[in-house]
Amino acid sequence: MKYQIKHTWDSLPVNHDPVKIGFSSGEGGLRMEVSAPFFNDPPAPPGPPGQPFPGLWDYEVVESFFLNSSNEKYLEVEVCPHGQHLLLLLSGKHNAFQQALPLTFSATIKENKWTGEALLPWRYFPPGVDKMNSYAIHGSGDSRIYEALYPVPRADLVEGQGPDFHRLEYFQPFSLQSIMGDGWVQPESDLWQGHR
Repeated sequence: MKYQIKHTWDSLPVNHDPVKIGFSSGEGGLRMEVSAPFFNDPPAPPGPPGQPFPGLWDYEVVESFFLNSSNEKYLEVEVCPHGQHLLLLLSGKHNAFQQALPLTFSATIKENKWTGEALLPWRYFPPGVDKMNSYAIHGSGDSRIYEALYPVPRADLVEGQGPDFHRLEYFQPFSLQSIMGDGWVQPESDLWQGHR
């Protein structure tokens, strides 16, 4: 399952090669592969590669969100070309109850491109994922660029509105079964037990 981020958060076309994200079956989880232009702006986060980094969204990142639209439970995955990552479990919009979960993630920068691969354990996914969205961010200060796979339609924009990646109403249908096979059943997760 492959996606390309071709628009900014407010539905304008991006002015570079699109960020590509692929999802496939992995050992004990969902494999997420990223291939993206490398902007090197802002500079690398001051944390070790392979480790969670709080506030990673302030750097150059690619993000994917996996949502159960009936109860607004969702997994947020952020990965960075320098090897840091950040995972959040959210119950309701913007309401993270767990973050900085461990992740097997590696990234490689080659000239002006970067690639990354992560394995998202099934226990991180809320039960009943049926929608998703993905994003990419780069740039500093007034030149910060926010891109979305499923952006806010131009007709829905209001004056003074800024990017908000937690606009769950714009997420689109997504099925883990379409990747794993129709007979696949999502494993139970201890992390979501108290958050039904």
